[in-house]
Amino acid sequence: MSPAGRGPLVVVGDALLDVDVDGTADRLCPDAPVPVVDVVREWQRPGGAGLAAKLAARSAPEVVLLTALGDDEAGERLRALLGTEVDVLALPLAGGTPSKKRIRAGGQPIVRLDEGDGRLADVRSHAGATELLRSASGVLVADYGRGVAANAMIRRLLAEAARRVPLVWDPHPRGAPPVRGSRLVTPNDSEAARFAGGQGPPDELARTLRMTWGCAAVAVTLGADGAVLADAEQTRMTVVPDGCRVSAGSRPDTCGAGDRFSSAAAAALHDGADTAEAVDIAVEAAARFVAAGAAGSLSEQPPLPRGALEAAGQSAFALAAKVRARGGKLVATGGCFDLLHPGHLTLLEHARSLGDALVVCLNSDESVRRLKGETRPILAAPDRARLLNGLAAVDAVVVFGEDTPERVLDRLAPDVWVKGGDYAGPDLPEAGVVRRHGGEVVLVPVLDGYSTSRLVAR
Repeated sequence: MSPAGRGPLVVVGDALLDVDVDGTADRLCPDAPVPVVDVVREWQRPGGAGLAAKLAARSAPEVVLLTALGDDEAGERLRALLGTEVDVLALPLAGGTPSKKRIRAGGQPIVRLDEGDGRLADVRSHAGATELLRSASGVLVADYGRGVAANAMIRRLLAEAARRVPLVWDPHPRGAPPVRGSRLVTPNDSEAARFAGGQGPPDELARTLRMTWGCAAVAVTLGADGAVLADAEQTRMTVVPDGCRVSAGSRPDTCGAGDRFSSAAAAALHDGADTAEAVDIAVEAAARFVAAGAAGSLSEQPPLPRGALEAAGQSAFALAAKVRARGGKLVATGGCFDLLHPGHLTLLEHARSLGDALVVCLNSDESVRRLKGETRPILAAPDRARLLNGLAAVDAVVVFGEDTPERVLDRLAPDVWVKGGDYAGPDLPEAGVVRRHGGEVVLVPVLDGYSTSRLVAR
């Protein structure tokens, strides 16, 4: 039970396994004009309602996911990825657990492979689902059109919950309509036009859909432009706060932004906010989520098969040689990375997008102390390296003991050296080493409001 006797925030919907396969492509297949992708790394994360539940757990103290999972490898992996953050009540699935595998080369999508045609079995009664939804203090429906939100028993329980607690519905074009009485429905602008049967201004679409669905409010999300909310009293616009905006000219990954919006709104309503406040919170949360790397920031590497540990432990230098041998582009960046924060993640995601692999040159503990003082680092080098290696953007980490990474860079010879925009070219003694090997130096704008030193001081 949540604090103050409240029940959990229950997320209802279709869970998927999302997989990103990163590699390099420098040649075409001999029997067809398609690229050959040499795989470098694979990443996995919960998708669909699984992603919404994991994101909701960032904002709510107790989250339970009601979904359908198969007794297969993808289903087991989804349970493991949700870990201890989210409790799972799994209903039977007819067919395989759905998974989406995106193949990327040089950061660019090549193709997506969908596997698993599973849909919720014809469940007509379930004591566990009934008890769970009747105990909820808030509900989020993350409908991905695979049968959970369309099930007659679940819809009956959701309609009952909507009369008692705040219910947020994130709809899907192939899914079921929201139950009447939903507190908030959150289509994006293209979905809203499709549901309303035609194009129109977002505020007009929101008002139309509110009447069509018989819900208390509709928030049409507009990406970087925020959201338009229509309720019984007014239509209002919520814009993204200036401090949360992604740098102009950048092309951020927005995968999962809608799930972050709906999960933050549901958590805010669960916590007692009114609808307008919940939408304001959700707009900011979604913007920060995109700035921090979106869904990719939640990815993990799959567990190693037996005998693969030695291969996975290749050094940064071995990785550099492998990338060069394939004709790929090696990117490197460096720093202390003490207390990872969204500013770090933005830098790393941007750096990784510039090539085929990213190596982080990490200051040793002694090096950090010389640069930052005796109270730093807060985390020892092995812990900092482990956290970096756990990020989807990072392919390898190498620790150096000098004040600058010139010796390491002389061995790595990266094609691109990336530093935060708070530096200037003359401030980088290592720039000469990079250019001597034919590499370039790229300065990435920093994310305003984030600094380890500031966090420590606060």
